[in-house]
Amino acid sequence: MKLKDKIVIITGASSGIGKSLATEFAKRGANLVLGARQFVTLCELAQSLEKEYGIKAVAVQCDVTHEKDCDHLIKQTLVTFGKIDVLINNAGIAMRALFIDTDVKVLKDVMDVNFWGTVYCTKYALPEILKTKGTIVGVSSIAGYKGLPGRTGYSASKFAMNGFLDALRVENLKTGVNIITACPGFTASNIRNTALDQSGKQQGESTMHEEKMMTSDEVAKIIADGVENRARTIIMTGQGKLTVFLSKILPGLLDKLVYNTIAKEKNSLLK
Repeated sequence: MKLKDKIVIITGASSGIGKSLATEFAKRGANLVLGARQFVTLCELAQSLEKEYGIKAVAVQCDVTHEKDCDHLIKQTLVTFGKIDVLINNAGIAMRALFIDTDVKVLKDVMDVNFWGTVYCTKYALPEILKTKGTIVGVSSIAGYKGLPGRTGYSASKFAMNGFLDALRVENLKTGVNIITACPGFTASNIRNTALDQSGKQQGESTMHEEKMMTSDEVAKIIADGVENRARTIIMTGQGKLTVFLSKILPGLLDKLVYNTIAKEKNSLLK
């Protein structure tokens, strides 16, 4: 799939990986529908991309935890462009707290964004993507293959997303629709700054060494390449590929390696 003149919807597009995805797809000539809660920021991004790359970009205020917002996002795309070629379910939120200390509502809130947001947008977009034999992308995580301590809700949401996309892929084996599960490793973005603590408040400061991580721009380029090549599953970083491999053959060893890695965080939750 060449992306020039394709219609691409990106959720969570106002910052982080979503913003980088918008820029990368605009560079390749795609017309964009950008969804996020931060409407003013989204409008500024859409305008700058139109000016710089000569594409058309539409900003739609959308909270993916609200099913009606997701329905509106898809309807607005059809009103503006008349079709959908690619849906990128990128909107996401993280959490950081030990389960024993965490209000259960935090897990529900994370699941609402990461899992149900993907389900809602995909539900309304799928009939249109069937017409174009297009692509649905879920921006998941290595945490969807291996549970991470202090991220029970986040890992659960990404495991759920992976299962949903996997089943959807098999359902559409003969329809021409491509389903991509994209799994970045640790990425330098604002997701850790906005991660929820045990009470549901944003932690505000990353506890990890961001300078050693892949950038959101690198993630966006890999995903855009995956859409063009109609990839199936994209596991990013050597650490991510090793994690998935070890989860299948040496799960006990992986438990220890993951524990030791997370224990090295600033202000580690693991004592």
